[in-house]
Amino acid sequence: MRTNLKITNSLNMISEMSGDSTFQILEFDDLKGTPSIKTAKDLFYMKESGMRLRQVRILLEDSSVRVQAGALSYLKGNIEMSNKMGGLLGLGKKLIGGNVTGESTFKPIYSGTGEMFLEPSFGHYALIELEDDEIVVDDGLFFACEAEVKVGTAAQKTISAAFLGNEGFFQTKLQGNGIAVLELPVPESEIFKCILINDTLKVDGNFAVLRTGDIEFSVEKSSKSIIGAATSGEGFVNVYRGTGEVWLMPTKDIYNRISGYDVSPLMGNQGSSNTKV
Repeated sequence: MRTNLKITNSLNMISEMSGDSTFQILEFDDLKGTPSIKTAKDLFYMKESGMRLRQVRILLEDSSVRVQAGALSYLKGNIEMSNKMGGLLGLGKKLIGGNVTGESTFKPIYSGTGEMFLEPSFGHYALIELEDDEIVVDDGLFFACEAEVKVGTAAQKTISAAFLGNEGFFQTKLQGNGIAVLELPVPESEIFKCILINDTLKVDGNFAVLRTGDIEFSVEKSSKSIIGAATSGEGFVNVYRGTGEVWLMPTKDIYNRISGYDVSPLMGNQGSSNTKV
């Protein structure tokens, strides 16, 4: 992986991963084109606070990639777009999968040789390489992947996870071999990538946003007794068991509370659970 490679005078490559196609995360140094004084002030404070506009670039070399619907900004070269339905049965599965996960129903495939630029945003991106593997991610995190990676749905395996886990009945599943791009609400540097080896992880809240396929997810009382759960102040916790990896975003809830312009809850230990009894 190469970092901080200059693409243009105002655009840097901060991350790169190559397979059949090459995926790059680009970052703009500064935005100076606004004629509005108010917007200029906003951009100044955004720059001072470290906010940067980022964009995903994909280089295709006789290869194919799958992209979230509506994510394309522009492309150059001999690249064709297709959207394989798989007949009426395939269309039905796509419609059901899109409805249950909240993801867009259709994810077009782009094939050929050339380069693609996806829509820029102030979000954060992570590059992941799957090697005959499977990951389950929060809805809305999928952004793009190599065409060999299958994008589907994963049903919650326990009733407690479906009704109490705040993740819904279904989540997005990525499976196979290839590179995938996830759009994250926080920088990847603020993600705690917890490795489990025949172990158990208990999380107070719903800020676990990715798990590998061998990890089992359930929701349990934080204490064996109802009284113990009530007096602990935690109630139910999300539980991850097995061998694999779980991504935690502990700063996600902090950003959500700050966005409400009230930092007073941050001054004391209030807890972060949304699942108290």
